[in-house]
Parts: sequence; C-alpha cells; structure tokens
Amino acid sequence: MRKRGIIGLVLVCIMVIFAGCGSPVATSPAPETPAKLKVVVSFNAMREFAEAIGKDKVEIHTIIPDGTEPHNFEPKANDLENLNTSSVFIINGLGMEKAWVDKALQAVDNKKLLVVEAAKGITPITNIDPDEIEEHGQYDPHVWLSLKGAEIEAKNIKDGFITADPANKDYYEKNYTEFYNQLEQLYSEFDTKVKRVSNKNFVTGHAAFAYLAQDFGLVQNSVEDVFAEGEPSAKKLKELTDYCQEYKIKTIFVEGMVSPKVSEALANEVGAKAEKIYTLEGKEDNKDYIQSMRDNLQKIYNSLQ
Repeated sequence: MRKRGIIGLVLVCIMVIFAGCGSPVATSPAPETPAKLKVVVSFNAMREFAEAIGKDKVEIHTIIPDGTEPHNFEPKANDLENLNTSSVFIINGLGMEKAWVDKALQAVDNKKLLVVEAAKGITPITNIDPDEIEEHGQYDPHVWLSLKGAEIEAKNIKDGFITADPANKDYYEKNYTEFYNQLEQLYSEFDTKVKRVSNKNFVTGHAAFAYLAQDFGLVQNSVEDVFAEGEPSAKKLKELTDYCQEYKIKTIFVEGMVSPKVSEALANEVGAKAEKIYTLEGKEDNKDYIQSMRDNLQKIYNSLQ
C-alpha cells in the first residue's frame, strides 16, 4: 500500500508539471507611463513657474539658454521643432520676446499649440527710459521680478495647463495653491521688514525692478546706461554720486550679465559696494525662484538700513 501511494504521488506531480508547461501563467501588462504635457517656455523665469505648477506632469523645453541675452535671441531649428510638437508655449509678453516670437510662431504649423502670455492681466508700468523703450517697447516687461506679478503669471500658466490637460486639473490647482502660498509668505515677511525702515531708495544697474519696487513702496533708480555701456560720462557719474550721497546709498545692485569690473569701479566712485542681484532671466547659482527672490529681497532690505 505504501508503494502504491508513493507511485500515485509521483504521477500527480508529473501531471502538474506538464500542465504548467502547456498553459503559461497569464500576467497583467505593465501599466503605461502617462504621457507628459509638452511645454515650451521662452526663458528661465517662465520655466520656474511652469515647473512649480506642472512638476512631474510636464516636459519643458526652454528656448533661450541660461547666460544668453534674451532680447535679441534667434530661435534655432530645434526650438521650432519643439514648438511644432508641443501643446503649450509660455511667453512673458509685454515686449520681452518681441524681437523673435511672432516670426517663430509664423514658422511653425501646430494648430493645437496654446500660447500663454503669462503677463496678461497685469497693469503694466510704462517705460520712460529711451533705451528701455527701444529694447522692450512701451511697457516694462519685468513682471516676474515682482512677487505679486509672479502670482498673476503663475495663475495664467496654471489656467493654460488646465485648458491643455483638463484631466490633471486638480493636480495643477494644488501645485498653484502651494506656490501662491510660498509667494504670499515671502511677500508678507519682507513687507513687514521694509515698513520698518524710512529709506526707500535703492540703485540697480539694470532697470528691471520697478514692479518689485511697486510691491513694497520702494524707489528704484537705474543707472543702466552707465553700467552697460562702458565708461560713464562725467555728467552721469556726477548725477549718480549726488543721488547716492543724498539717499545714503550703500549698495549698487548689478545683474549677472553686466561686467563686474565696470560696476565695481562705479561703486568705488560713489563710496558704495557692488552686489549681485538675480534677474532670473537665466538660472544662477542653482537657486529656484523662491530662493533667488528671497536673496534679492534680503539684499535690498539690508541696503535700506
């Protein structure tokens, strides 16, 4: 009986093995990775906002490389191809991309491309400097350097993402709310600080901070023509010196793409120091938008005291 039992057990095992070989075990197919929303942005600040809202749901191509002057840039063939295959194109607007954007859009054939003008709805500041008017047009485009302006630009980008990708509406709304709260927290922190100081004047090399000044009731004095065009004239240097003495200016803020040698020489002339400030036209020092703006605001606040 024991022998028969062993033989029976062996037969059962053989049948199970052959049954397994003849009928492969069905497996569930691996889930497909959802396609990301393809987005093209004009320059770094627009990328910062797009990343904050889109996070891992978007694939971003930036047209203007970091360290490149954005105003006279010419898109490459690769940039146009990206526009042809993308769903959203984000520009700042207000003349920031005026030198090339219309030509680029005419060169692509993409009927589904949604163009988002991030500065739409902003009350623009009118340019009065002749060089700025020639470069940008009637209005100052540097909205992204204002925390309040960033809130509006981020909302326009969020709305654009929802239009192009409604299935992820809640995701974009959540990310926008988080980013908005970060902006508000930073604004509230420095609004409280700035209100405590009586001096409201600061000096910049590039006339890019008028919207930031508007946020906090500050006065920006730009010496862009001095910083950007080589040696200053005696008249301009006298005006700058008088201004710095009158308002006890300790710091002249200089953007990254301006020659530090010229700015340092000018700062020495007026008894001030030259200090770097971020314009966010390109990514610098591996800082994101919030980190860069916190750094800017802290430096400006320190200069007012």
